[in-house]
Amino acid sequence: MTSTTDPATRERSRVALVTCDLFPDLWEDDHPLRDTLRARGAEVDVVPWDAAGVDWAAYDVAVIRSPWDYVARRDSFVAWAHSVPKLLNPADVLEWNTDKRYLTELAGAGLPVTPTDFVAPGETWTPPAAGEWVVKPTVSAGSQDTGRYHLPARSAQAEAHVARLNAAGRTAMIQPYLAAVDEVGETALIFLPDARGDLSYSHAIRKGAMLTGPDEGAIKPGSERIDPRTPSEAEHKTAERVLEAVRGGTRRLLYARVDLIPGPDGAPLLVELELTEPSLFLKEGGDAATRRLAEAILARV
Repeated sequence: MTSTTDPATRERSRVALVTCDLFPDLWEDDHPLRDTLRARGAEVDVVPWDAAGVDWAAYDVAVIRSPWDYVARRDSFVAWAHSVPKLLNPADVLEWNTDKRYLTELAGAGLPVTPTDFVAPGETWTPPAAGEWVVKPTVSAGSQDTGRYHLPARSAQAEAHVARLNAAGRTAMIQPYLAAVDEVGETALIFLPDARGDLSYSHAIRKGAMLTGPDEGAIKPGSERIDPRTPSEAEHKTAERVLEAVRGGTRRLLYARVDLIPGPDGAPLLVELELTEPSLFLKEGGDAATRRLAEAILARV
């Protein structure tokens, strides 16, 4: 892969940017990518993943961006992904990454993952005696159905949250609330292909704390403040170690986002590895990040 693409190839390129009905014109952060691809001669369509009658084989490449309504229909979403001839990121990666039980695999590989317990339907869960804990489903997006509980005062509410998820056939996950997020925030490192096609660091942002309480109204309105951030050396190394553990290697990936929060000892802990439909914060990454991603897409045509 090179950082430029033959103009004739660009003129032939048909690119689908995959979204959902909730965002028919994409999430606004992806508008620069859409516009840059078109400026380079590509024909770009914004297409909901579940739109009827779409000939996905007619596109040179389909790029997952904002299909954020798939959570309630994950099985259908995964089946759709496997039906698309050329999808980025690839369907097997999406299948693995859309269920957060992948964290067990990464923890087993010796990576510093936030400690997580999983409770499947039919299993029992006894709340910890004390501390602050986060309860959420293993299949979710945008902090949906996520709650923060201070125990033992809210033990009954935490148990009820797990029970609701299980009753709906969903697996719950329970993690300690990492208090450093309140002051330090969460660091999201974004990786994109470089001129050689290797996934490498592009830019990073800081996200402020969002969770305030139980899953009904757990997210403080307007609380997701995003700022550019320069990651620490430890965060860089941790993110790179996480990516080294991705099944099949990273050369298949068009993008990756590694979300980290300091643990009790200050060392970075993995919160999520986002390989499916993450916000890439292209506005914070600037024109260079957008151009880099656009050229990587055209190089995959």
